[in-house]
Amino acid sequence: MADIATSRSGALPDDPYHLTPEGVREPPTGWGASLKHLGPGLILSASIVGSGELIATTTLGAQVGFALLWMVIFSTFVKVAVQVELARWTISTGQPALTGYNKVPPAVGRLGWVNLLWAIMALSKILQVGGVMGGTALAFSILLPLGGPPLGAVSLGIWTALLACVSIALLYSNNYSLIERGAVLLVVVFSFVTVAIALGLPFTPYPYAMDDLATGLALTIPAGAVGAAIAMFGITGVGADELTFYTYWCVEKGYARSVGPNDGSEAWKRRARGWISVMYKDAFLSWCIYTFSTIAFYIMGAAVLNRQGLVPAGNEMITTVSRMYTDTLGEWAGVLFLIGAIAVLGSTLWASIPSWSRMYVNLLAVMGAVDWHDTRQRTRWIRIFTVALPIVWGLAYMTVQSPVPMIQIGGVATGIFLLAAVVAVWYLRRSETDPDLYGGTAFNALLVVSSIAIVLLGLYTGANVLGIKLA
Repeated sequence: MADIATSRSGALPDDPYHLTPEGVREPPTGWGASLKHLGPGLILSASIVGSGELIATTTLGAQVGFALLWMVIFSTFVKVAVQVELARWTISTGQPALTGYNKVPPAVGRLGWVNLLWAIMALSKILQVGGVMGGTALAFSILLPLGGPPLGAVSLGIWTALLACVSIALLYSNNYSLIERGAVLLVVVFSFVTVAIALGLPFTPYPYAMDDLATGLALTIPAGAVGAAIAMFGITGVGADELTFYTYWCVEKGYARSVGPNDGSEAWKRRARGWISVMYKDAFLSWCIYTFSTIAFYIMGAAVLNRQGLVPAGNEMITTVSRMYTDTLGEWAGVLFLIGAIAVLGSTLWASIPSWSRMYVNLLAVMGAVDWHDTRQRTRWIRIFTVALPIVWGLAYMTVQSPVPMIQIGGVATGIFLLAAVVAVWYLRRSETDPDLYGGTAFNALLVVSSIAIVLLGLYTGANVLGIKLA
C-alpha cells in the first residue's frame, strides 16, 4: 500500500517529507557505520539540557536536597519508550507527530482533541521558553551589562532584544545540518564540565556521601515538594514537546525518506527495521547525555545550594545557581559559569526555535491553512514562525521577569499533555504501524510500564491543577 505522504504536488524532489523510490538508501549496521547518521537526538539533548537541567532540576535539588534523586532518574528514563514508539511510526510513514495526533478521534471540526490539548500546552510554553530566554539574558547582563547596571531593566531589555535578533538571523535558513552542528557545539562541552564538577564535589567544602545518594533513591516525596516534583517530571528528560518534535528531526535527518514509500514488500520492512535501529542508537545516545547532565545538576543543587538555604528565584536566579561553581571552585569560576550557562540555555533556544516553528506550521496544516506537502509554502511559514517566536518569547519574559516559575508552569502543562501523547502513540501503533516493525518483548514491556507511569502522573498532575486532593 502506497504511503499517504508520497506523490504530493508542490513537493521538491529532495523534500525529506516526500517519500519516493529515488530517495531509498540501505541502512547502516553497527554503531560505527551508524554514527554519521545520528543527530536528531543531539538536537533533542540541546533542548532538554537547558531549561530542565540547569534551572528546574537545580531548583528542585535546592528545595528538597537529595530526597528526589530517584524522581530525576525515573523522569529521564520512563518517557524514552514512548518517544521511540512515536518515532517508529514516523519513520515507517514519513509523517510528523501533529499529523498523527490529528487522527486520534474525536475531533472538533478539523482539529483532533490531542492537537487541541497541544495548542493549550503551546500557550504555556510561551512562558517556559520565555523563561529560558530570560535566563540567557540574565547571564549576558551579568557578564557584560549594556545600557545600565547588571540585571537592570535596561540591560535585560537590550540583551533580550539582541538574543531575539541574533537567534532569528542564525536560524532563518532552517538548514538541518546547521541546527544539528550548533546543538552539538552548545551542549556537549558544558555538560561534560558539569558532570566532572558533580563528581568532584566530595573533594570540596560541599561533599556528599553514599548515604545522601541512598536517601535520594528511597522512592519518597517530601512534604510540600509534590508540585515541584510534578513540574520536574514534566520538564526533565523527554517532555511532551520533545517527543513530539523529535519526529520532525527524524524525518529531516532522512530516516523516513531512506526507508521509502511502503509498498508492502519484505525489502521495505528490512529497510524500515534497519533505519529504526539507527533511531534506537540515536535515542540511546541522547538519553545518556541528558540523563547524566540531569543527575549532575540535581546533585550540585542538593549538595551546594540546599545546604546553604539558597533557592533560585526571580532575576537573581542565575547568580544563585552560579554559587554551585563559585562556592566550590572559587570566584574565578563565576565567569566560566556564565559562559557555560549561556551555552546551555542558548542550546535550548537554538533547538526550540526551529522545532516549535515546525510544530506550529504542522498545526496550521492539519487545520487546512497551510499545505504541508508544498515544500516552498511550508518553508516560508516555518521562517515566519522563526521570526515571530523569539519576539513573542522575549516579550513574555520582559512582562513576567521570573524565569523559574515561568519554566515550571510549562513543565506542569507538559506533564498533563504527556497523557494525551501516550494515547496518540498507542492509537497510531495499533492503526498505522506495521506489526512486523514492533519492538521486541523487552521493549514492549517497557512501553507498557512507561505508558502506565505517564498516565498516572498525568492524572495526578491534572487533579492537583483542579484542586482535587489525592491520597
